[in-house]
Amino acid sequence: MSNTPPRMIPDPDGRNADFYRHLATGQLHIQHCETCGSVHHPPRFSCPSCGGEKLIFRPSSGEGRIFSWTVNHRPVDPGWADRLPYAIVVVEMNEGVRLVGAWAGELDSLALDQPVRAEVEKVDEHFAFLWFRGEGSDAKGR
Repeated sequence: MSNTPPRMIPDPDGRNADFYRHLATGQLHIQHCETCGSVHHPPRFSCPSCGGEKLIFRPSSGEGRIFSWTVNHRPVDPGWADRLPYAIVVVEMNEGVRLVGAWAGELDSLALDQPVRAEVEKVDEHFAFLWFRGEGSDAKGR
């Protein structure tokens, strides 16, 4: 049995709460503007391209490529201590936005421009953790 405390579960608000509520359905959704068709993240109350307020969340392909990453050797949240070291990745999604999530693969498999797929770890009906795994890799990392 681990002495590591449970991971902190954030309590997002505003449009971030909408993003995580959609994520908690088990599938990644990204905000789209129905007026001009632009896609954005983080979610907003009005479109940064046209100022429109007809914003909806649509299911994402969940596919993208690694833009950047950092490897953490000291957790900000003690609940992640048993996973050290772990990586946080910035992924450019096929839809054109960049998302931040935890890396679910082996650290030595990280590579710039590597194709990845989003995975969702549901916590409750309001929140889920976002993970990314390299295309074709196994489920060992998480």
